[in-house]
Amino acid sequence: MTSDAAALDVSDLAGRQVTVAGLGVSGVPAARALRGLGASVTVVNGSDGEPQRAQAAELEPLGITVRLGDGEALPEGTELIVTTPGWKPTSPLFLAAAEAGVPIWGDVELAWRLRGADAPPWLAVTGTNGKTTTVRMLAAILEAAGLRTAAVGNIGVSLLDIVLGDEPYDVLAVELSSYQLHWAPSLRAHSGAVLNLAPDHLDWHGSMAAYAADKGRIYEGNQVACVYNVADPATEDLVRAADVEEGCRAIGFTLGTPGPSQLGVVEDILVDRAFVANREKQAQELAEVSDVNPPAPHNIANALAAAALARAFGVPPRAVRDGLRAFRPDPHRVEHVADVGGVAYVDDSKATNTHAAEASLGAYEHIVWIAGGLAKGATFDELVLTAAKRLRGVVLIGADRALIGEALARHAADVPVVDLDRTDTGAMAAAVREAARLARPGDTVLMAPACASMDMFTNYNKRGDAFAAAVHDLASGRVPDDQ
Repeated sequence: MTSDAAALDVSDLAGRQVTVAGLGVSGVPAARALRGLGASVTVVNGSDGEPQRAQAAELEPLGITVRLGDGEALPEGTELIVTTPGWKPTSPLFLAAAEAGVPIWGDVELAWRLRGADAPPWLAVTGTNGKTTTVRMLAAILEAAGLRTAAVGNIGVSLLDIVLGDEPYDVLAVELSSYQLHWAPSLRAHSGAVLNLAPDHLDWHGSMAAYAADKGRIYEGNQVACVYNVADPATEDLVRAADVEEGCRAIGFTLGTPGPSQLGVVEDILVDRAFVANREKQAQELAEVSDVNPPAPHNIANALAAAALARAFGVPPRAVRDGLRAFRPDPHRVEHVADVGGVAYVDDSKATNTHAAEASLGAYEHIVWIAGGLAKGATFDELVLTAAKRLRGVVLIGADRALIGEALARHAADVPVVDLDRTDTGAMAAAVREAARLARPGDTVLMAPACASMDMFTNYNKRGDAFAAAVHDLASGRVPDDQ
């Protein structure tokens, strides 16, 4: 990003040549918004499939040029690039922009700059895992307080659509990825939270330090609270490094007894020792652990982070309880599918990395674990070491299952392992049948793959759907034809 990024203003875009990098949920609204500001807009997109052609057909009548199957060369005359989240900083387009002194904004940066004078404040959330759940919990709490709000951002709702729409809001619950934060230098949230940090997307960022630094951007300029995870000291380090407004406070959340300026848990009660009159001696009850759905440890942590941001915005304690009770998690996030023969079957297909899988495995006492997929460069020794005593058995699926199998051989050699060497559509049904064979009444069959899904499935949703279908077949006694 060049130093010109801060100097260029959205009020000065009329007649400018702007290139939008990518289509999709972010790129299409960005192209529309820029065209509405009077810019001459060219969209470049590496893919050239039916979805992209449909989006191009939507934009071209507006006078927007769309170049599909393109994205390496800088369009002639480009004065600004607005990028969607997936494009790496090392992309040839961006290297050419740097060489030419062309500034780069992300779609979040554009949305931030387009806010009106009376725009609602942003309560922002990032982290390796738990972002979507926390943002949706936060929105539920804000709604319970009678506030007009929406869960937006990386959750799948374009911030540009919200900023440019007619719906009035009091406050926004905003999920931000490390990609989005990388390209959002002007963002200044009311309050922000980093839920946790674990190695992820390092191919995009280049290093763990760069990944953490981009996550830490969420704290820059915070006005009221920087919310961090007491159990993850790296998140507190990011707070210390941030340049915040005078009076902004560091607020921790913990699954243990909270200290002053923290939220935590005391005897199955979520309590606040941060936003109370005498935090040295007093705590405010917010909700019961049983109000959190599901009440797994990592989800309780999500609830505490959401509560901290809501309390920073002045939400009363009762709204925290009512919002958590009203919240329903998205599918494939520690989702109980069914009980069959005294065994619980749980779908956590969203656990696409080791950090998420560790949190999921920590929620159950006796587990038959279905794991595997695309490892994305991950290693599994620490995960297996942490979970070994809980494992009743393991069923391995997917392209990189051998990496998990090797870690199991090193650290849990006594745990029975079934290695399914198949990637056809019936593989998940076979995995569920093998897991049922290994499980005993009282156990949990947990599909928390610790890997991405794209070796066998379109996405983690399809993987979770296949698991749920296989469980329901098992419950009904149906046996697939390919057995």
